[in-house]
Amino acid sequence: MLDFYRRLYHALSRSSRDEETARPDGGVVSDGSVTDSSASEPGPIERLSSAADRRFGSDFIESTPFWLPPFLLMALFVYGAIIWNLLISLTDYQGFANAPDYSNLDLDNYARALADPGFIDAAVNTFILLIAFTVATLAVGLVLAILVDRGIRFENTFRTIYLLPMSLSFVVTAQFWLWMYNFNNGIVNRIIGVFGVGPVSWLGNQGIVLWAIIFALMWQFSGYAMVVYLAGLRAIPTEHYEAAQVDGASTLKMYWRVIIPQLKGATISAAVVLMVFAMKAFDFLYSLVGGYRPPNGADILATKMVREAYANLNWAYGAAIAIVLFAMALSVIGPYLVYEYRRNNL
Repeated sequence: MLDFYRRLYHALSRSSRDEETARPDGGVVSDGSVTDSSASEPGPIERLSSAADRRFGSDFIESTPFWLPPFLLMALFVYGAIIWNLLISLTDYQGFANAPDYSNLDLDNYARALADPGFIDAAVNTFILLIAFTVATLAVGLVLAILVDRGIRFENTFRTIYLLPMSLSFVVTAQFWLWMYNFNNGIVNRIIGVFGVGPVSWLGNQGIVLWAIIFALMWQFSGYAMVVYLAGLRAIPTEHYEAAQVDGASTLKMYWRVIIPQLKGATISAAVVLMVFAMKAFDFLYSLVGGYRPPNGADILATKMVREAYANLNWAYGAAIAIVLFAMALSVIGPYLVYEYRRNNL
């Protein structure tokens, strides 16, 4: 298919001049007339295509029919939507009842957010969720990867079991843990009841509901962290393990001082993915703690954004919160892209 487009491209680039044949004295024959060789100078289309070839490469130009349509669609529906959302956040738009007024753009919605205690609480909860969930999931994933890497029996079975929750959607996971955390019949309260504790209102107590959510998310994504770390462990040469053992290092010191420092790339890659998933946890909280209004201890920026936009019809204020979330996502992904670029991976 690419060869077809290449031939079509070259055929079109020659369409600016008539069919020509070479003459022994250096001229050309065109439609039966004889012209000088200087008369066959490249036309504007040829000059433009040659300049594009020199600047971008012929493969880039010839592959335009493949990448240009999806690029334009993404520019319109992704980046165009982000720009439009930014403009909405600078207005006082309240919904379909009135059209947004773009003649008076200001930062009132952002000032309102900084003075809103609900926004501050949601931002703090978001940061706690982001950091605690990522760190805990990475730690559990690393321990699981080390155990699996040490050649235990039924390795493939355990790896599949640990990774299986990752294949579930947020809604399915939330319904599963909603049953697990049930006050009267939940298995979590039944287990702690054996030790004379509880029952505990895991989703109704504002002091612990966020940690209950973090634990459920960690259960879902620790298998992903395990697979990433396992790939990193398998990439480390066996000579490093043998050298540490020859030097008399214990197993704990070997992993802490020799192996784990070499997993920096795996840690960064997994951490970025986990933080992005944490910022997209609206549907998980919506299904687990109910609706647009979760307990104050579990309200994050995503739930507050949807509540302000659709429940309270403060679309401009919701758009401002969305821009804050977008900036947080950029602060996570941006440094990672720079890191990968410096490693020549982009």
